[in-house]
Amino acid sequence: MDWNLLRRLFLIGALIFSTSFPPSPALARGGDRPSNRTEWRDGLVFGRQLFEEENPSRITDDQIRGYMTNSELEGFVKDFGQRCRNISTIYSIGRSVRGIPLWVIEISDKPGEEEPEPSFKFIANMHGDEPVGRELLVRLANWLCDNYLKDPLATTIVENVHLHILPTMNPDGFSLRTRENANNVDLNRDFPDQFFPVNDIVDTRQPETKAIITWMKEKYFTASASLHGGALVVNYPWDGSKDTRKHYYECPDDKTFRYLAQIYSHSHHNMSLSSEFRDGITNGADWYPIYGGMQDWNYIHEGCFEWTVEISDLKWPKATELPKLWEYNRLSMLNIVASILKTRVHGRIFSSSTGHPLPASVLIKGNPIKINATTKLGSYHRLLVPGESYQITAAMSGFQSKTTEIHLRGNKGASLDFILDPLEEEAPLMNNLKNCDCDYAIGLHIFLVFCVFFLFMFYFFRKKLPFKSFIRPIKTSIV
Repeated sequence: MDWNLLRRLFLIGALIFSTSFPPSPALARGGDRPSNRTEWRDGLVFGRQLFEEENPSRITDDQIRGYMTNSELEGFVKDFGQRCRNISTIYSIGRSVRGIPLWVIEISDKPGEEEPEPSFKFIANMHGDEPVGRELLVRLANWLCDNYLKDPLATTIVENVHLHILPTMNPDGFSLRTRENANNVDLNRDFPDQFFPVNDIVDTRQPETKAIITWMKEKYFTASASLHGGALVVNYPWDGSKDTRKHYYECPDDKTFRYLAQIYSHSHHNMSLSSEFRDGITNGADWYPIYGGMQDWNYIHEGCFEWTVEISDLKWPKATELPKLWEYNRLSMLNIVASILKTRVHGRIFSSSTGHPLPASVLIKGNPIKINATTKLGSYHRLLVPGESYQITAAMSGFQSKTTEIHLRGNKGASLDFILDPLEEEAPLMNNLKNCDCDYAIGLHIFLVFCVFFLFMFYFFRKKLPFKSFIRPIKTSIV
C-alpha cells in the first residue's frame, strides 16, 4: 500500500472540503478580502494562503514616514533595557527569515526571575503591513517605566504580573511592506490546526512560527493579546469551525473569553460602540473562519487565553495618528493585563511526601482544556468568569487526584493550593537511600545482605549440630 499516495489524497480531500464553503469578506485578520489560493510544494497542498487579501494596496513612502525602522526598534529595545533595568530585562526568542532578532521586553519588579505570578504577553506586527501595534507597544513599555510607583495601575501590573512584549513578530514583512514574511507565508495561517493537518509538518513551519512555539513551551503564559489592524474589534476563539462554515463556534471557555474581551472593548475610546460588532467583540468563526491561526493554537496546546485585537480601522495609518490611537487603546491594554489578577483561581501544588512543588494539571469539571502548573514552583493561574461556582481538580501521574469546589466572588479571584498524595508510600529506609550517595547505598545493601545471610547460616548449623561437634579432641601420646 502506498501510504504517501494515501496521505496526499487525504490532504487534497481536506482542502477541497474546506474550500466548499467560502468565507465572507472581512476587513482584517485575513486581509481586505479573503481568497482561496493555495500553495503546492512537493506535490502536497498547503492551506497557508487561504483567506488572504487578493489585491493588497501598495504602502507608500508617505505612509511609512514617522514609523520606527527595524534597526530603530532594536535600538529602542536595548536602550529601554538600560534605562528601565530596575523593572525590565530584554531577550530574543529567535530570528526572522532574514536573520533579524525577535526582541522581547519583560517588565516586572523582579524581571527574569520565576515567581508564582501570572504572565501576560503582547505580540504585534504579525502581519508586516499592520505596524500600529509595534508603535503602541513601545508607548506601553515607556508608560509603565515612567509611571511605576506613581500610577496605581502601572504599579499593580509591574509588581503582580510578568509582562512580556514582542513589538514585532514579522520584521521582514514590515520592511517589505507586505502582509507575509520574507518567504511569502502568512504567519497567522502557519500554526498547527485542530481541524486540518496541513501545518503538522514541523520542517515546513516558518522560523518566526517556530520561535513563538518554542517560546510558549519555555514560558507559562496565562493570557495573551495579538495586535492587528484593519478593523476595530476584539476577536476570540474559535477562529475556525469544524464544518468550515461561517457561524458562531464557541470554545469551552467562551464565557471567560467574552467577559475579558468586553473589558478591552469597553475600556476603549469607541470600540464597544461598533455598529458591526455587538459590544465591539466577535467570535472568530462567526466573523469569518481561518485555519492555522496563532490564537487557537495558544489556547489548545498551551492553555494560554489569547485574543486577536484589531486596534485601528486602517492597517497603516499616517504616523500623525499614532498618538491618538495610543490614547484610544492605552486603558484597554492596561486593563486587560490587570484583569487577569481578578478573574482567576490560582495557587500552588505540592507533594505530601516530599513537600516539593509538582507540575500537575488543573482541570475544570466539564471543560477539556487543562492548565499546567510550573515545573519549578508548581504554580498555576486559571482564568474564570467571576460570580460562578467551579469544581477544580489537580491531577498528576503517580499521585491521587484532588477535587474541590470554589465560588469566585466579586472581582478578587481566589487562591487555592493543592497537596497531592503519592499512590504508593515508600519505606523510610528506601527514601533515605534514594537521597544518599549511590555508591554508598549499593555498598550498604551488600553489607546488610551479607550480615543477614551469615546470621541465618550460623543459627541453622547451630540447631542441626551440637556445638561440641565443632570441637575436635586433641590426641596426646603418653611416653
